[in-house]
Amino acid sequence: MRKHIPGLILLAAALGLAACGESPDVRVTRNKPASQVVMKPRSEPIFYNGRTYQLDFAPKGPNLFDMAVSGMGPKQQKDAVAVATSSLGYYACPTGQKGRLQGNPVYADAKWRMQAKCG
Repeated sequence: MRKHIPGLILLAAALGLAACGESPDVRVTRNKPASQVVMKPRSEPIFYNGRTYQLDFAPKGPNLFDMAVSGMGPKQQKDAVAVATSSLGYYACPTGQKGRLQGNPVYADAKWRMQAKCG
């Protein structure tokens, strides 16, 4: 009987794995993700360097976004760009893509405003 125990264990494991593939709650697809992100305007609190800032962003074109960072001063351009581009990569870009600044940011009405895209 001891000779058959390893075979029975393998058979039980195989049956268990086969049952997993038949679950109606799990669907495996091999489709590639969309290359273009479609989303609505969004506003998020962003915690950066010990403070919380407000990030607003909205789609402007294919993978292009208008962005505004509130709560930073006119001398914090580098920080505002870092918040905007890294947050865009997290919230809106397809997996593996980062946000990239397009043009120069502008400080107006106590906000850093810029455009960024995925890629």
